[in-house]
Formats: sequence, structure tokens, C-alpha cells
Amino acid sequence: MPRKAKRVRKHAVMPDAKYGSVDVAKFVNRIMLKGKKSTAERIVYGAMETASQQLDTDPVEILTKAIDSTTPLIRVKPRRVGGATYQVPMEVDKRVGRALAMRWLILAARARSGKSMQEKLAAELADAVHGRGSAVRRREEIHRMAEANKAFVHYRW
Repeated sequence: MPRKAKRVRKHAVMPDAKYGSVDVAKFVNRIMLKGKKSTAERIVYGAMETASQQLDTDPVEILTKAIDSTTPLIRVKPRRVGGATYQVPMEVDKRVGRALAMRWLILAARARSGKSMQEKLAAELADAVHGRGSAVRRREEIHRMAEANKAFVHYRW
């Protein structure tokens, strides 16, 4: 391990070509498998268009609302204190929370059965906007766990 903690510079992601949104570009990069960016773009753009037709809203607004509704505010981290491991609730950094939300949306879409990835992602985005779906359920589960373990908050450091 390095003796001196260096500040890690955050990588600036360029906005996507179609909507000019950094969130969409990050979402495309997370969907991408094996470097196939054009396939990932087709999936994300198609899913956003499908969801916007279902909800009669702007596609970028749908993605933003879906990410916001699945972003966790607090989470638990295991801390070892005197031979016992406690689940200690901690606030989540905004950037980390949005990354978790994107990951959960993608995992929930991939876990859905049948159909193409585009249709599964569109359904998951629409569910997240309405406050339901696997990704939102996961966020609520994390919040419940943090609430149940708030007695250990004094172990936070």
C-alpha cells in the first residue's frame, strides 16, 4: 500500500451524442459489454424512447427520474469492533449513490425474464419512475437495513 494517500482525479465523461447528457453517456457505458458501444447505445436509446412513449415524457427526464428514485441515501458497511462485526449505517456520497442506482437498474433489467434487453430496460425504467420494480425495492431494503442498525451509528469513523 502507498504510504501517502494521493487524491484520485475523477474521470470526466463526455456527454452522449444524441441527447447531450452525461447521465445517458454513463448509463450507456455501464450497459456496454465487451466494448460494443454501438449495441449499448441502441439498447439504451431504444429503451428510453419506448419508456417515453409509455409515459408521455422526455426520454432524458425518464432516465433521470429513474436514477433519482433508486439512488440510496444511506447504506450499511461492516465494521469490525472487538471481535464482533457490526453493520454500521453510513451516508452515501452523491456520485457513489448514482453509480449504485445505475448498476441496480441494469441488474434488475437483466434479471427480468423473456423479451429483448431493450424492452426489459424500458420496463424497468418505467417501473422505477413509478416507484416500483426490483431496483427501487433494493433501495428500500438497504434503507430498512440501515434503519434497523442505527444503534451502531456511533461506530462510524
